[in-house]
Amino acid sequence: MSLSRSPRLVLVTAAAAALTLAACTSREETPAAQSSGSGPAASAASTAPTSGGCTLTQTGYPKIDPKTAIIGFSQSEKEANPFRIAETQSIRDEAAKLGIPADHLLTTNAQSDLNKQISDIKSLLDRGAQLLVVAPLNSDGLQPALDAAKAKKVPVVTVDRKVTSQPCTDYLTFIGSDFVKQGQRAAQEMARVTGGSGKVAILLGSSGNNVTTDRTQGFKDELAKTSGLSVVAEQTGDFDRSKGQAVMEQLIQSHPDLTAVYAENDEMGIGAVNALRTAGKTPGKDVKVVSVDGTRNAVQLIADGSYNAVIESNPRFGPLAFQTLQQFEDGQPIPASIVISDDSYDETNAAQKVGNAY
Repeated sequence: MSLSRSPRLVLVTAAAAALTLAACTSREETPAAQSSGSGPAASAASTAPTSGGCTLTQTGYPKIDPKTAIIGFSQSEKEANPFRIAETQSIRDEAAKLGIPADHLLTTNAQSDLNKQISDIKSLLDRGAQLLVVAPLNSDGLQPALDAAKAKKVPVVTVDRKVTSQPCTDYLTFIGSDFVKQGQRAAQEMARVTGGSGKVAILLGSSGNNVTTDRTQGFKDELAKTSGLSVVAEQTGDFDRSKGQAVMEQLIQSHPDLTAVYAENDEMGIGAVNALRTAGKTPGKDVKVVSVDGTRNAVQLIADGSYNAVIESNPRFGPLAFQTLQQFEDGQPIPASIVISDDSYDETNAAQKVGNAY
């Protein structure tokens, strides 16, 4: 039997392979994000001196030099999400920039499992972590891990999601966005891109954390100021692209007159875009799409005309987290919350600013 293949056979085989690939990726029509830690770092919205903040003397913790200390970083979710990829990379990059030895930065990933994150944090402490940076999975539930850190007098800085425990008692401070304001800004963009009228669906983030609660509250409160816009459906997509797509597919069926979607993160927004395209609709035109995050794919979709606006949620906490730990160890007072400044993307700047996205 000859090993040569006829041109016709080659074409047929190639076509079959292409069909198979298309079938396997039909739910991921928008490619995975090119995430990185590059781009502007998160910066505090206010640099005014803090009075009455938490101090090293107040806690009674030992003085430690962050540049020589063993530092633990607990990531909450798998790093398939562009936000988490950029967040972890920012921590690694800043540690390297400060000259912290690679074996002095200990990292774990809870894979979206709260019990695992508690175990991860306790493991970091057992491995000698003297300072902790934690990206909480949920606002509630981490108290056993925080208690373990407190027992060993290890300061904990939380990033991105705020915990319901007590600052300066159970943890040092929270560094992150004003999530209510993000929701408000998203509603303002929604009013602008829809012309102030339409039926809106909300793709909610995961339950049990302040990000979802605050982004929802801010959006609804602000949207209520525009009488022509109404929320006709809201459903959880768990900050996940495939779940966001599945939810959007259902909403298209149950609400065929839907004219706008607010996704509480870009991944769900991109999932919604995929669902709208599959249904024969033109996202960005037939159905307006506004979300929160600032991922490379979402910003590029704005530039391409298939998306309308994104409110940034900057994940590059590394510089600010290490700066905060250094200030604490230097005896400076640390506020209970350090709110960062977030940018925004729309049709006027997306093409120029896509390099800032993650």
